[in-house]
Amino acid sequence: QVQLVESGGGLVQAGGSLRLSCAASGIGFSFYAMAYYRQAPGNKRELVARIARDGSINYADSVKGRFTISRDNAKNTVYLQMDSLKPEDTAVYYCNARMYQEYWGQGTQVTVSS
Repeated sequence: QVQLVESGGGLVQAGGSLRLSCAASGIGFSFYAMAYYRQAPGNKRELVARIARDGSINYADSVKGRFTISRDNAKNTVYLQMDSLKPEDTAVYYCNARMYQEYWGQGTQVTVSS
């Protein structure tokens, strides 16, 4: 059974930081591209950051220079370090694993107060 278990969300003031973690089980983690998406109320789910199996990374323009995605294949975990948070970063953040199939985490709420 595939599981992506997210943690690290919460409430933070603008300018603060949070670190999200996503622990995967039931998949060959190192073979998967891992990503974080987010969805704010009334908006479509959007890509925040992706790290491929070879370590290449891409970010949404809105988070470049503020967010950092990384992975630890030994721990089957992907991280999203979020710095200089803004109120517009408020959303539910979802972990995503993709290779031939695609899997999603349950989501974790991030709320940034002004």
